Amino acid sequence: MKLKQLSLVACFSLAPISFAMAESAADLFYQGVNAAEKGNYTQAAKFYEQACNGGIVTGCNNLGNAYYKGQGVKQNYAQAAKLLEQACHDGYANGCFSLGFLYDNGQGVKQNYAQAAKLYEQACHGGVAGACNNLGWLYDNGQGVKHNYAQAAKLYEQACNGGDADGCLILAILYKNGQGVQQSKAKAKQLYEKACNNDIGKSCLGVARYYYEYLDFSTTKKYLQKACNLGVDEGCDALRDQKVLEGTGKLIKYMFEDKK
Repeated sequence: MKLKQLSLVACFSLAPISFAMAESAADLFYQGVNAAEKGNYTQAAKFYEQACNGGIVTGCNNLGNAYYKGQGVKQNYAQAAKLLEQACHDGYANGCFSLGFLYDNGQGVKQNYAQAAKLYEQACHGGVAGACNNLGWLYDNGQGVKHNYAQAAKLYEQACNGGDADGCLILAILYKNGQGVQQSKAKAKQLYEKACNNDIGKSCLGVARYYYEYLDFSTTKKYLQKACNLGVDEGCDALRDQKVLEGTGKLIKYMFEDKK
């Protein structure tokens, strides 16, 4: 189960600018944001480029995202990487996160897990919860860093506390299995519920299994239904299994978390 992610969204914060053209460059950035919100990606990319050239770091970041997605410009991972590197170099943590993702997946740059780890760490220290999650994954799997469940757990916890629900889900699995943390069904359930409440469908399956083990079939059905509604096929399949709903069948065959 791989829950790595890249957050490529319009950014609204501005880095401090000290030169005279900053105000007009900032205006161009916001015009780009407004154009993107209206679906005019070509115009947005032009505004972002002008803002980037005027020293607005989020303009460079958003233009890099545009090249990554192919929105308003021809998709070009290499150009995306250059722009995101510029944003990261200028201190924008989300730029470091996105650039780390490119190194992680070999898009626009040569795949390099060690470099991805460095960039994720930089972004994680900058407050980007998704970067903490992705760095945790690298420690979890020994990619670019030495395999370390305990360090992975710390990073997943940081991601979870920072609002990254995927981090809550993977941390729940570690608590369930006792990997890097002391095994705790109660803690795992708490984390599954937190992620499920943030619409992570596979976490709803984890909560469902907990209630199934305690013979609370009505609550089990409730969480299976939520998982199904969130697009998790296993939840839908379990709902169709009459033996599961009656408590006479095995729910575990629909569960995902042992396939980490």
